Amino acid sequence: MTAWILTCNLDTFDLEKFRRDGQELQSWSVGRFRDELTAGDTFALWITGAGGGVVARGHLTGPPTQTLSADEAYWKKDPGIRWYVPLVVDEWLERPIPRSQIIDDPLFSNSSLRKQPFAANPHRLDAQQWDLITSALEHATGEDPNWHLQPGDTIRRVDLHDRYGGSSQGGICPSGRTPNVLIFTDSRSGHQHGYYDEWSEDGTFHYTGEGQKGDQVFTKGNKAIRDHSLTGNRLRLFEGARGTVRYVGEVVLDPTTPHSYGQAPPTGGGALRQVIRFHMVPAGTKPQAPDVPVGTEYRPADESVQPAIAQPGPPDPDLSGRNLKAHRRLQNELAATAQARGMEVLSPTASDPDFDLAWRAPAGHLTVCEVKSLTLSNEARQLRTGLGQILDYQDQLQGRNSEVRAILWVERAPTDPRWVGLCNRVGVTLSWPGDEDAVFA
Repeated sequence: MTAWILTCNLDTFDLEKFRRDGQELQSWSVGRFRDELTAGDTFALWITGAGGGVVARGHLTGPPTQTLSADEAYWKKDPGIRWYVPLVVDEWLERPIPRSQIIDDPLFSNSSLRKQPFAANPHRLDAQQWDLITSALEHATGEDPNWHLQPGDTIRRVDLHDRYGGSSQGGICPSGRTPNVLIFTDSRSGHQHGYYDEWSEDGTFHYTGEGQKGDQVFTKGNKAIRDHSLTGNRLRLFEGARGTVRYVGEVVLDPTTPHSYGQAPPTGGGALRQVIRFHMVPAGTKPQAPDVPVGTEYRPADESVQPAIAQPGPPDPDLSGRNLKAHRRLQNELAATAQARGMEVLSPTASDPDFDLAWRAPAGHLTVCEVKSLTLSNEARQLRTGLGQILDYQDQLQGRNSEVRAILWVERAPTDPRWVGLCNRVGVTLSWPGDEDAVFA
């Protein structure tokens, strides 16, 4: 049995879309050692480029044959007739192994992967090199032991880049010497460039890509974010852009809908242009430090906006047509009522769970609120979803405020009155328009 490296250039083959479409890899193009490739040989799939690394491992199932590609739709240019070796992927890595972890090891000092990186597939591995890769595969999950910041920690940006690399300018900073992409969001300065980063109704944090003028495209930082799950780089989100910044935590792209497109003005004003909106979710929930403030000044929801993307699978009843407008109207009306009663009304920041709104009383007590529209057909589903969400938000915020009240605000009284008692038993106030006194008592 022989071990091999099979390389993939993402500018040539769209592996990210191939996997997102649910395709199964059954063969790979090879240009040399064709007489030596045989069933039972093992391989590791390697993404080329500075941000690349090992993303999968598997075994060959036979010798190569000359044919047309079965995956022609994913090649950036027509591959024509080539030699393809049949294979099976035994494991796609949840955490790809960064290039530097492999290629910088002395065992690879004389490998063709290092000396001839542009040579045709495959690259032969000796026993020690394969053992190094399999050892790395066994430890490819979990937190990076070389990352020392915890959510809520603050650090001067200049010190951050000295420690972890990446440019000290801009909002998306891939590092050339650590497996990280450093990402910065700042509502105080982002809006002047058409960057509107915020939690969206689909439960993801929408982060605007880089490029201050013209349509945004997938190059540089945008490409680094898009391909992070293939290259093994971790997305590290920070609040603030200059001076001292605060680490929010590690995020990943939503696997179902990793990005969408929107319209925004360019820096300095002018005609609207197309911008990329990355849909990010936390990589596991880690509580913020107790001294991290909750929320920012309330941003009224735009009641005229339609859902930006078509949701695959069963539709979310709170993200379609009439329900989305009702949700935003309810949210804005409740915010106005809270402000009229002397409350400081808040929208979530990247450091917060994605609540709809919250408010702080003059005495300092915090109330967090989830809003749900209701129809006869979706009532039970909306109440179940909303109750789970508000309990999660309340729990995440408990360590950052002395008292956190939880409100589930719905469009009208439920047809089944048992929901009021159920919510009360778990410490949640279920209420609706006309019952404001119970909410603000």
